Amino acid sequence: MMVSFRTYDNCEVSPGPHLNMIVGANGTGKSSIVCAICLGLAGKPSFIGRADKVGLYVKRGCSKGLVEIELFKTPKNLIITREIHVANNASVWFVNKKPSTLKIVEEQIAALNIQVGNLCQFLPQDRVGEFAKLSKTELLEATEKSVGPPEMYQFHCELKNFRERERELENSLQEKTNFLEKMKQRNERYKQDVERYYERKRHLDLIEMLERKRPWVEYENVRQEHEEVKQNRDHAKEELKKLQQTQSPMTQQIQEVEKQWRNLDIKIKEKTAEIKDTSQRCKQKQDAVEKKDKQIEEIQQALRIKNDEEMDRQKRMHNARKMIEDWQNELNSTGNSENLQPQIDSINNELRQLQEEKANIDGEMSDLRRERENLEREKKRVTDRIVQFNNMMNLKEDKLRGRYRDTHNALLWLRENKDRFKRSVCEPMMLAVRDHQKLKVNAVCAPIVSCAENRPSRSVEELHQYGVFSYLRELFDAPHPVMSYLCSQYRVHDVPVGTEKTRSMIERVIQETKFKQIYTAEERYSVRVSAYTNQTISSNTSLRPAQFLTVTVDADERRQLENQLKDINRLFQLRDTQLHTLYERQKGLERKDNELRQQKKERLERKNKRKQLESKISMKHDSLKQMEQDAINLEEESQQTNARIKEINVQKAKLVTELMQLIKNCITLNILKVDLVLQSTTVNSKKNRLESDYKAATVQLRALEQQVSDLGGKKRVLLEKCKGLMRKARHACNLSPDQEIPKDFQTVSTENKRCGPRAFQDLPSTLDEIDALLNEEKSRASCFTGLNASVVEEYNRRAQEIQQVTEELEEKKSELESYRQNISQVKERWLTPLKQLVEQINEKFSNFFSSMQCAGEVDLHTENEEEYDKYGIRIRVKFRSNTQLHELTPHHQSGGERSVSTMLYLMALQELNRCPFRVVDEINQGMDPVNERRVFEMVVKTACKESTSQYFFITPKLLQNLTYAEKMTVLFVYNGPFMLEPTKWNLKAFRRRRRQFEQMDQ
Repeated sequence: MMVSFRTYDNCEVSPGPHLNMIVGANGTGKSSIVCAICLGLAGKPSFIGRADKVGLYVKRGCSKGLVEIELFKTPKNLIITREIHVANNASVWFVNKKPSTLKIVEEQIAALNIQVGNLCQFLPQDRVGEFAKLSKTELLEATEKSVGPPEMYQFHCELKNFRERERELENSLQEKTNFLEKMKQRNERYKQDVERYYERKRHLDLIEMLERKRPWVEYENVRQEHEEVKQNRDHAKEELKKLQQTQSPMTQQIQEVEKQWRNLDIKIKEKTAEIKDTSQRCKQKQDAVEKKDKQIEEIQQALRIKNDEEMDRQKRMHNARKMIEDWQNELNSTGNSENLQPQIDSINNELRQLQEEKANIDGEMSDLRRERENLEREKKRVTDRIVQFNNMMNLKEDKLRGRYRDTHNALLWLRENKDRFKRSVCEPMMLAVRDHQKLKVNAVCAPIVSCAENRPSRSVEELHQYGVFSYLRELFDAPHPVMSYLCSQYRVHDVPVGTEKTRSMIERVIQETKFKQIYTAEERYSVRVSAYTNQTISSNTSLRPAQFLTVTVDADERRQLENQLKDINRLFQLRDTQLHTLYERQKGLERKDNELRQQKKERLERKNKRKQLESKISMKHDSLKQMEQDAINLEEESQQTNARIKEINVQKAKLVTELMQLIKNCITLNILKVDLVLQSTTVNSKKNRLESDYKAATVQLRALEQQVSDLGGKKRVLLEKCKGLMRKARHACNLSPDQEIPKDFQTVSTENKRCGPRAFQDLPSTLDEIDALLNEEKSRASCFTGLNASVVEEYNRRAQEIQQVTEELEEKKSELESYRQNISQVKERWLTPLKQLVEQINEKFSNFFSSMQCAGEVDLHTENEEEYDKYGIRIRVKFRSNTQLHELTPHHQSGGERSVSTMLYLMALQELNRCPFRVVDEINQGMDPVNERRVFEMVVKTACKESTSQYFFITPKLLQNLTYAEKMTVLFVYNGPFMLEPTKWNLKAFRRRRRQFEQMDQ
């Protein structure tokens, strides 16, 4: 077998014909040989249980891989080659060096009974645990394929298919039987429906006869009603003619009375117009009299107003003289004001000085207030920033408490007990406080000699070409002891941090810079040198998202802010003291200012009072002269007023005389109008009486006309109805309009000599009786629902189907019986060899367990002998004498016990195996040394027999002093940078050199 695959650039393996022990350290490539056997023999990647794509099995860095396997076959060996391409996960196949297809390769492998997907034949390392997880059914099928005759698994599959077909036949037979029974029951019900159908037909025939007679009876009833309406119409015509003859004289009399009433109405309207005109003239005269009265009142009111004005003028003159006298006395008592001006000037000077001093104080206070406001804003900014720092610290403490509660409790304890420590302790790192607190907290001590200022091995500028922009120490801040510890322990001052450029050229960076750790934005690279080969080995891990350092706090900035806040508070106190002092000075100046202004006000009032009095006296003298000139002559005004009133009274008397004459004329006209109205009322009453009589006669006339019209319309309707009913009756009897009624169906009425069907004599003769009987028959017929002429046809058709289904049922029974006989024959050919095979496996399996002082057995298990898909192989084992046999499951036994059981079962199959080889990979990993030694001896003993097939046993280790056989082959797998190429390996040369060394030693 040649391999250029997975671990190897090129490797050739030449196994022996019996047991092949493949031994090598972990990671040297033992399982790569197993993978090559599986994939080279058309196995799927899922059979191996590692990668899911075939391209992942090619060695990293190579574009393709090659597996070539030579299989023993007579008369000529079979060489299968598989070339795997990484780019598209595609494979190219060759058989005996010639291009081929996957299907042909699978056919060739199947012909040799090679089953790399069968765990009983091919058990890779990653699927060892799956063997114990196989169900009993799956284990049986794998065993049949592996060690059973070629036809055994085929018989098993046929039996499962036969059983499925047998179930289908049984179900079909049962369905046919049920269907036949239902058809018989349904047809029995149809028999009753047939009887009901004939009974219903009898009712329908009677209904048909009644429906034929009913139109003739209905026609006779309408014809009689038509004759009665015709007689009533003729009688109404006679009465209408008489009433029209008596109504003509009454019309002429009404016209004469209406003409007389219209003449009286015209006279009444004329008198009404005269009365209205006279009344209008009376109203005009009355308005003129009232106007004269109003003029007299206005003249008298004007005289009263002048009297009041004169009295008011006298009173105002008296008051003015008295005020002049009082002001004069006050003026005489007021002293000279020339001595007050120097005092006023002195007070003004003092006030100006006070104002200047107050302005200076106000300026100083404004400056202090502005400074205070600036301090307040600065204090708020600093306070907010400190609160922000506190919030960030609280957030970090919350995260610490949620993740490491003991560390958080230790932090709180530290803050309360800092005085108990000789030196400073940095949060959250502290010495282990476990004596009383019993907290699980890690603590470290900072180095005695500070390492915080250590310099990196190379400057950042030298590393810019690799995309490095900083060292790790420069990207965070920490207290000096913490930084010293980090530099000493983790050398953060010498850990470069790069960009995406660094990541893209990481191999070059590692080789040229020789750094132990390198960080990029997403990954951390660790570099170490192998102690064995001095080769540089690098590994990379993805950086996890930050958990505790997502919130950063600048401690120096916080301390600066706290000191700044203290300075601001001290300045606040100083400014408040200065403002208070200035405020007290300002209050004293205000008091003094108010006193000076009061003194100035008093002196100004005394100075201005004399001038005001002189001005008032002068103005009041002028006003008194004007009032003396405005005097009124009341006697003259009174005479003029009386003369005007007398003249107006004369005009008023004349108007009253004319008004009285107009009132008399109006009364005369009203008397004449009342007489005319009485005459008109008498004539109108007579007219209304005549119109009422005429209207009553007209209503009676119209009623008779309407009656005649209604009777005529009703007669026409009944006539048309008679014709329609006659046509309907003829149609019901299937008679044409011109065809006479046959004599056999006629009967002559003695009253009106009319014709009717003689066949209707036995049926009722009135509509009510016919309708009652018709409804009764329809009700009886409606009780037979869902019946028609097809019921009889359906009944006969189903009788034929029942006979047909009965015959089919008999055929199905015969077919099922024949099928069961075939199943019995195939079962005998399958089950008997299978039981013998299981007995052989059980015998060898039990012997293997007995040799290990344990117990185990294998049996064929099924719950129902007819359920062939439920058959399975059950493995039961016990490893201790005080326990019972237990079925091998993934959960009951330990990993080593399952491995021993699996290995012994495969050994039991070894001598029975029909496959050319078997592969077991690292199955001894979970075994204890005692069981491993016993199992190894059994494998050697069993696999080295002449009758057994080729066996591959892969293991990373071997116990000392094991038993080996001459027929086994041991293949050691080595790997490493100093290994020889396979083409240079010469075992004979090595042995020759070894003998030479031994001779030299001797």
